[in-house]
Amino acid sequence: MTRRRHRKVAYLIVRAIMVVAMLATAADAQVQLKDRLPAGITPEAKSAIDRGLAYLARTQDRQGSWSNRNEHYRYPVAMTALAGIALLMDGNTATQGRYAPQLDRSARFLIRSTNSNGLIAQRDFDTRPMHGHGFAVLFLSQLMGMTEDATRAKEIQNTLTSAVHLTARSQSHRGGWIYTPDARNDEGSVTVTQVQALRSCRNAGISVPKDVIDAAMAYLDLSQNSDGGIRYTASTKGLSKPALSAAAVCCWFNAGQYENPRALRALVHAKDNLRPDVRFRGHDFYAHLYMAQALYIGRDSSWSEYFAKRRDYLIASQQEDGAWFGDNVGDVYGTAVALIILQLPYNYLPIMQR
Repeated sequence: MTRRRHRKVAYLIVRAIMVVAMLATAADAQVQLKDRLPAGITPEAKSAIDRGLAYLARTQDRQGSWSNRNEHYRYPVAMTALAGIALLMDGNTATQGRYAPQLDRSARFLIRSTNSNGLIAQRDFDTRPMHGHGFAVLFLSQLMGMTEDATRAKEIQNTLTSAVHLTARSQSHRGGWIYTPDARNDEGSVTVTQVQALRSCRNAGISVPKDVIDAAMAYLDLSQNSDGGIRYTASTKGLSKPALSAAAVCCWFNAGQYENPRALRALVHAKDNLRPDVRFRGHDFYAHLYMAQALYIGRDSSWSEYFAKRRDYLIASQQEDGAWFGDNVGDVYGTAVALIILQLPYNYLPIMQR
């Protein structure tokens, strides 16, 4: 064998060793990644989360807001708040984390969107502002405890104080809320949004009248049907709504009422009607936004199986640009809700912690 041939064989052997070493290193990295990830978060889920967060980061507008492109469902306050919650669940704050700038701009937008009466809304686009108001209060109250800047924290506190006053003034005589603050009526989905926001504010140290929360929890009791499910409104008879049932469970659990018989019956109704791997007709993303929270924070025995199926369902339905299209509302809404569900196992957000 010639010297040149010896060198060629030696080169091929060294190259083969390097390739094997690189493959082993990659395999070790995958094992280490799995070891670092919380239970239920697979490398595929982590990739889907990263792509979804990147989509939100690049679609935020110059004002710091997000809006759905659908002219009927733009809702910039609600979309910004939900996107902000998704960014918080990645471990970001207004000053730290890979998406800190986007989070800071979203908080600034919501603070600027506060009206003189305390309502957080963009009058021209938030035609049913109480949903967005509730989500904004929830987001800002969760952010407040993570804000290092004393001036910004005070700004958020002032915004939340006026927002809570608006919420309290808008409560109906039955204890619920509806789409606009001056309607003095009520329905389940808006009520749940306000209850969770008020609970988050109280946990953050914002003063919330006890009688307001007590009346709201009583409203949930009034809305429960004999099958355990929650109907659309307490004032009229109607069929139980699985999505509202799951949402009401979150309110009871956020209040620490894990053994409340009403909560447990509502949870059974929701579990019987909401499958994690099958699209729920009408409001699938909304339904599982609360179903996932209820099972996770309640430490339900079905959580692991539920999350694995919902996780894989969401991964399979993610678009090429990293977004999800949710409930015929839009990509921002769907992406934010999907990310909130997928990131629950990180256990970062206090209101959604075990």
